[in-house]
Amino acid sequence: MTLKSTLADMDKAHLIHPLTHPRHFEHHPPRIIVEGQGVMVRDTEGKEYIDGFSGLWCMAVGHSHPKILEAVGEQMKKLSYFTSFHGSSSPPSIELAAKLTSMFDPSYNLTRAWFTCGGSETNETNIKLARFYWAVQGRSEKCKIVSRRYSYHGMGLATTAATGIFPFHFNIDPLPEGFVKVAAPYCYQCELDLSYPGCDLACVKEAEETILEEGPETIAAFMAEPVIGSGGVIPPPEDYFPRIREICDKHDILLILDEVITGFGRTGRMFAHEHWGGIRPDMLSLAKGISSGHIPLGASVVRGDIYDTIGERQDERLPLMHGFTYMNHPVACAAGLANIEVIEQEGLVRKAAENGAYLLERLTALKKYDSVGDVRGMGMLAAIELVADKETKMPMQPENAAPDLLVDLCWDKGLFIRSSTMETVCIAPALIMDRATIDRMVDVIDRSIPEMEERLLKGPARQA
Repeated sequence: MTLKSTLADMDKAHLIHPLTHPRHFEHHPPRIIVEGQGVMVRDTEGKEYIDGFSGLWCMAVGHSHPKILEAVGEQMKKLSYFTSFHGSSSPPSIELAAKLTSMFDPSYNLTRAWFTCGGSETNETNIKLARFYWAVQGRSEKCKIVSRRYSYHGMGLATTAATGIFPFHFNIDPLPEGFVKVAAPYCYQCELDLSYPGCDLACVKEAEETILEEGPETIAAFMAEPVIGSGGVIPPPEDYFPRIREICDKHDILLILDEVITGFGRTGRMFAHEHWGGIRPDMLSLAKGISSGHIPLGASVVRGDIYDTIGERQDERLPLMHGFTYMNHPVACAAGLANIEVIEQEGLVRKAAENGAYLLERLTALKKYDSVGDVRGMGMLAAIELVADKETKMPMQPENAAPDLLVDLCWDKGLFIRSSTMETVCIAPALIMDRATIDRMVDVIDRSIPEMEERLLKGPARQA
């Protein structure tokens, strides 16, 4: 019996896979990856694949970066774990908090940070902290979280309730109360049946109208990804977030920016909110690129005065009643410090901007195909939206068949990318990927689209 068959049998018998149907392996063998280096990964049979999705949006500096491996190893020799509860700490967590908070515009006062195991924990933390902030001021009715349709914020119950991709809500009712959805700036398939810029950002107007209907005195925070990620990689119009910031200021609402996917260079800026000057987050949710996936790590960053208000108003007999066992983990924080150093020293933010523009140019050329309705992105973050008809923008049937098939065809040719639930194929390579590898990656997609069309459009591959 081969290593592959042994592992595959054990996998199918024992391992539960996230976002995978329990019967998936009746028709598909597990994809077992045993090695990763840079932008390449290798399976049990020795076949190499271009990792065009950075694992799960997260390998900003690529797989197995030697500086991060060294930092993790050295820290594990010194201190592998100690709690940060009850006032305890460790040098890496202190140093990462100081480094991270130094990376933002000083006028934003984002001076406090604590570290989680990932994005879901971070968003759960920020939702609780936003409610906590208002409650200690005697305003506990100010508890609702406004988020957008197509958004993704995590897998906890609160973060699932905040998520606007509704299949995540199926079969787990009742969800927590206090979560309100508004329109997303999804201009290609506008749910308000309008066109930008003639719409004058009707989605922003709808958001404010919803806030007024709910009562601003009941809204704790507006939570948003700067670029919607799992919902189809949807960058907003240039004037969207400045207008959202104005509404939050006008109605005394905290702005939580979920930069779990977009942080640490992914969009061609260190943080995506830097693309739209002056939109000042009150809280930031970070993960993925903070450690490039080498160790699970996320970060909640908040305004110093939010933390101070809690400190001043909270009963001294009661601590800040929130925490996870592995918060401020010393090994994870050591990985985060090394990872940020790599991003800065190797100039990866600039590379992401320059090579990201090239990636988008190459992908845009794929609109020659009947099935490619839209191509969009920022930096090393992009998506192809697939349609049955470019005029109506209707998807191919059955639902998600087109992106799922395209991803499988690319995998067979040695490329890993990901489908989303919004009829899109998402591409998010490591920031280190060079143009030659971008060319190889796009060429695989280019060769796979005709095969997908042949099967799903019931005719020969056609070019517009």
